[in-house]
Amino acid sequence: MSARGLVLGLLVPAALVAAGLAATPLLAPPALAADCMALSDFSKDTPGSFPSGWRAQKDEAKTVYRVVEEDGTRFLRATARGIAAHAAIEREWDLKEYPVLAWRWRPRTFPEGSDERNGRSNDSALGVYVGFPRAAMAVRSLKYVWSRAVPVGTRASASAGYTRMLVLRSGATPKGWVEERVRIPEDYGKLFDAEPGKPRGIGILTDADDTKSTAEGDYADFRLCRS
Repeated sequence: MSARGLVLGLLVPAALVAAGLAATPLLAPPALAADCMALSDFSKDTPGSFPSGWRAQKDEAKTVYRVVEEDGTRFLRATARGIAAHAAIEREWDLKEYPVLAWRWRPRTFPEGSDERNGRSNDSALGVYVGFPRAAMAVRSLKYVWSRAVPVGTRASASAGYTRMLVLRSGATPKGWVEERVRIPEDYGKLFDAEPGKPRGIGILTDADDTKSTAEGDYADFRLCRS
């Protein structure tokens, strides 16, 4: 999607990609490791509902994101048909204690002809943001993307440089969930050449407004980890 504010003054799009782990089936919510705490796992949300504790950028977001239950596990499914709408959860935390953001995701439908490097086709099946408030109402964001075709490791800048993107995954994988663990301080330093403050929260974006197509993907088990 084109550069714009991320969620209700919380986050402003910025993309980022990091190396991921092997794809693994998600049969049940993974037990939190001793070094992790839950940020949002959707386990207490009602299937079919917009997730509790999350905020919608605009009303359309409540039609894009809904909780789904599968094999006893609840997660968030995003289905965007020709639109772009963010959702975010506000949660400030100390990166010195929890420098790692972990989650699981899987793409279902990539937006046709999408390419996050091109403003006219900047749509993604899956995108995860981390927002950092700045002076004068400005917000810097890291954006981790699962792209249709852009190579893994690609970096890009949007929204006057306030958003920096990193492609973590590219193209389809065997059916199943993939777990990601990204070290936010290192990623922020590489992309902004500065030290981050405390994150304000995280956001997600599955969008298809630029390509006027359909994008669909699933998100699960957002956690903050020490290592």
